[in-house]
Amino acid sequence: MTLLKPLTTSLSIQLLLLGITLLSGCSMGKIVARSSTSILDGGVDAMNRETDLLLAEQAIPANIKLMEGLITEDPDNQDLRVYTAQAFYGYAYGFVELADSERAKALYQRGFDHAGKALQRWHITDELLQGDPDKLHQAVSKLNKSAVPALFWAASNWAKRIDLDRTNPTSIAELASTEILMRQVLKLQPDYYYGGASLFYGVYYGSRAPMFGGDFTRADANFSAARKVSNNRLLLIDVLQAEYLERQRFDQAKFHQLLTEVANTPQGHFPEMALANQIARARARYLLIKEEEWF
Repeated sequence: MTLLKPLTTSLSIQLLLLGITLLSGCSMGKIVARSSTSILDGGVDAMNRETDLLLAEQAIPANIKLMEGLITEDPDNQDLRVYTAQAFYGYAYGFVELADSERAKALYQRGFDHAGKALQRWHITDELLQGDPDKLHQAVSKLNKSAVPALFWAASNWAKRIDLDRTNPTSIAELASTEILMRQVLKLQPDYYYGGASLFYGVYYGSRAPMFGGDFTRADANFSAARKVSNNRLLLIDVLQAEYLERQRFDQAKFHQLLTEVANTPQGHFPEMALANQIARARARYLLIKEEEWF
């Protein structure tokens, strides 16, 4: 009799779960997808701490496909959509963009599509995103802090796709809409993703000449604000300042200084964002090779 008790208990639990599933109208796949968030939290943290670029490059695509598989079971899961948008951005920026800009552009678009689906929870539709910027601003300005992750990764993927499509006037015209999304992030949670909104604005104002809407003073201020959030530990800030602002204002000495310091910063500088810092070191070395060509 004692051997039957665990089996009976197990069967009762299974029947209870089945009953809950039937009553709630959820498929088992959807239940699995909804229960995966805590696991994904741990996976993102582990990936952020990875120092081996090759291992990360090989692992991220499998993680993306896993998340997209979960999304097919639960397409309205905003958390999964945001995780996937973040993964597409990280993979495209860290491992694809410098070697194949066309492929990176498509990956950023896929990341934007996932974040855009997440924004539909707050009635930010595709029509709003692609339509009149004034109407988009009116809708986005009503959002609260819960929308910040979707806003941030939508704007980040969208802006990077535009950055790789600068010869396309239609694409460039969309840049104002990305700024509308990020403006709300900066308003609601300026420290999100280690000051990512300030970093966005450093590039936004630093990557264009003043006659085309650039503002080097505002770019400097935003890069400085981003540094304060991470206590000068996120190396990508220096890389992006060199790549966009210093290149735009033709300050070769500052360009070289920033990138050399990044390339020479030892591992362990910021363990919580070790992968981002490894990507920054690799990109700094690449940009230093381009220095004579650009200056």
